[in-house]
Amino acid sequence: MSKADQSDQINEKLVRVKEQWAKEGRGLTGTSSAPTQNRRPPGQHVTTDFPILDLGVQPNLTHKDWALTVAGQVAGPLKWDWTTLMDQPQVTFGNDIHCVTTWSRYDNTWVGVPMRAFLAAAKPLPAAKYLMIKGFDGYATNLPLVDVDRDDVFLAHTWQGKPLAREHGGPVRLVVPHLYFWKSAKWIRHITFMDRDQPGYWEARGYHMRGNPWKEERYG
Repeated sequence: MSKADQSDQINEKLVRVKEQWAKEGRGLTGTSSAPTQNRRPPGQHVTTDFPILDLGVQPNLTHKDWALTVAGQVAGPLKWDWTTLMDQPQVTFGNDIHCVTTWSRYDNTWVGVPMRAFLAAAKPLPAAKYLMIKGFDGYATNLPLVDVDRDDVFLAHTWQGKPLAREHGGPVRLVVPHLYFWKSAKWIRHITFMDRDQPGYWEARGYHMRGNPWKEERYG
């Protein structure tokens, strides 16, 4: 088996716990705000750690193993390998991140490729309204195209001045800071552009289809 193959198994106990959280409405406060009013979304607590959350699978990818492919409602098939990624505009991003498990981490510094550069290469068709993001770990999450076509959304390969660690989705993960962090898929490998919305892994297990932290869109 190559390093890109899954050597772990999905942690079914963890999945059941998170499904129960959705049924119980864990973390919900029944309030809402706006990022212009409060830096910390409702129900969140701030940590200086970077908790590690996954399905129990952490692909061990090298730069040679990694590639990102595209299909669906686009002008043509697309494949970026590591060299292609590094040939794109490299931008430093600073943001806060908010996990549905109620932690927030402030002042993260990343380096990566703006998703708008990626979209320019992918050339979505007019019918493309949603994306399904898939990882090398078997994970998937859905996103409206409008939530990706933003200046603050990017493909990250560096965090806090160091190459993105395996446990945090390295070598490349998506970062969508204005939504709960389960939308920022780790170990990203494939994007399907779709004309209609479909649930991803957690969305099919009781979690919200969009996930706006300031509106407490934790669960569906």
